[in-house]
Amino acid sequence: AADTIRLIPQDFFAELCEQIIQHLNHKIPGINTAELCQRIQTSGVDINIGDLAKIANTLSFLFSTAARNNLSTEELVTTLGSGVSTLPKHAVQVIRHVWNEQGKAIAVSEDARDVAAVGQFVDMKWKLGVAMSSDTCRSLKYPYVTVTLTVADPSGQITDKSFEMTIPQFKNFFRQFKEMASVLETV
Repeated sequence: AADTIRLIPQDFFAELCEQIIQHLNHKIPGINTAELCQRIQTSGVDINIGDLAKIANTLSFLFSTAARNNLSTEELVTTLGSGVSTLPKHAVQVIRHVWNEQGKAIAVSEDARDVAAVGQFVDMKWKLGVAMSSDTCRSLKYPYVTVTLTVADPSGQITDKSFEMTIPQFKNFFRQFKEMASVLETV
């Protein structure tokens, strides 16, 4: 991870750290590593999304562990310096700055950790389609609904999950959402 961190320009690394802190503080649902990776690649750095996601997971673990152990900025920097693979100087400076400015605000209550372990719903999109024909069937005229859920997993990575439903399945799905809405109105 340290070798990959060396490739990331300091401003992008700082943005990643800021997003992770915001995610740990429950201010944003997750870190959009796909968008950040694309911007880093556009700047001329050869990095893939998998490597960036690993770095984000590592930093998230680092910050949450430091918060759980109530580490001061100096204790965190000392701990980073004693690691097996040393981080680049610019990365340590960014981590020091971000932790010094915002680290103490990370909420580490048991309830917050339990919620974060499940992931978080971010957005939902749907569209209605009709399958007109296929290789094996000339006339389908089969309506379906495609649903795309945007979800932030426990580490903060934002991903899209898509699935298709028949109209009866969608009606059942809709009915269940209406039930949830009515229960939430009573809370």
